[in-house]
Amino acid sequence: MVDDKIVQALGVLQQIAEDNGVPRNIRRSATDAMKVLQGKEYSKAVNASNAISILEECSQDPNMPLFARTAIWKATSILEQVKD
Repeated sequence: MVDDKIVQALGVLQQIAEDNGVPRNIRRSATDAMKVLQGKEYSKAVNASNAISILEECSQDPNMPLFARTAIWKATSILEQVKD
């Protein structure tokens, strides 16, 4: 169940990271969040929390297209359900 949520969030973040219509700094944040989610150093819940932190910081960018902001919120809401 937890793995399904992480895979689902990774899919959303992958779409953002590969979309050239999204500013580079936001694509970089999506990539960073994906790396954090795939990390093995901490528990899945801690990784999800760290990824949420990265995403919330970049979601404040005024240059972000609306569809990208919505996708970031979707990934964040999925990750908020990850518990140990």
